[in-house]
Amino acid sequence: SAKIQVNGVHLHYQQTGEGSHAVLLLPGMLGSGQTDFGPQLKSMNKQLFTIVAWDPRGYGQSIPPSRDFPPDFFERDAKDAVDLMQALKFKKFSLLGWSDGGITALIAAAKYPALIHKLVVWGANASVTQEDVRIYNGIRDVSKWSEKVKKPLEEMYGQKYFAKTCEAWVDGISRFTEKAGGSICQELLPDIKCPTFIIHGVKDPLVPQPHAEYIHKHIKGSRLLLMPEGKHNLHLRFAEDFNREVEDFLR
Repeated sequence: SAKIQVNGVHLHYQQTGEGSHAVLLLPGMLGSGQTDFGPQLKSMNKQLFTIVAWDPRGYGQSIPPSRDFPPDFFERDAKDAVDLMQALKFKKFSLLGWSDGGITALIAAAKYPALIHKLVVWGANASVTQEDVRIYNGIRDVSKWSEKVKKPLEEMYGQKYFAKTCEAWVDGISRFTEKAGGSICQELLPDIKCPTFIIHGVKDPLVPQPHAEYIHKHIKGSRLLLMPEGKHNLHLRFAEDFNREVEDFLR
């Protein structure tokens, strides 16, 4: 666990394993390496992989700055993520992106193809529909979240920052509906040339399945795995299955 200066911000990351294959774990909204990837940091093969989990700017221990959501916040995260790995002296690496981190990973793979070895995304979307906005507004008020999900985030951020940042996220991501087709990164998907594995939980209440199918259809040669009992956090709930599938793909 350490911090390194990247693009004018001190980014926090955790690193484990000594394998030749470097893998970056990209967390979701309000997430950090610690809260979002416990079972991966603990159990992924440390002989094969060097695993890095980062806290994007304004999240986890990468505060200051406070988190904000300008129109290019996903591109900014993608650049930060890639520059972090280069600052850590990894020449080429794979990306495992969950939720918002999956969107960031898609953008990074499209924009920095020479650096990305393989790509795994789950719970990600390349566009925002009116239905998505309705879902996002359903989680706007963090006081209504389940205790289990809410507690670690309240402990990390304090009630006020947590509540304010979640509201700002809902506003920030909803703005993509103003773009043609609600696109976040649809036009970039055909630029992704690395081997890509998309995993989707059929019972995901936050990201409807057509999003995963769209990404699969527009990334040439990609693979799609549907997990019938999976929800949004399938990598935590079914960590053993998830880790096995991902390790097989990365080998």
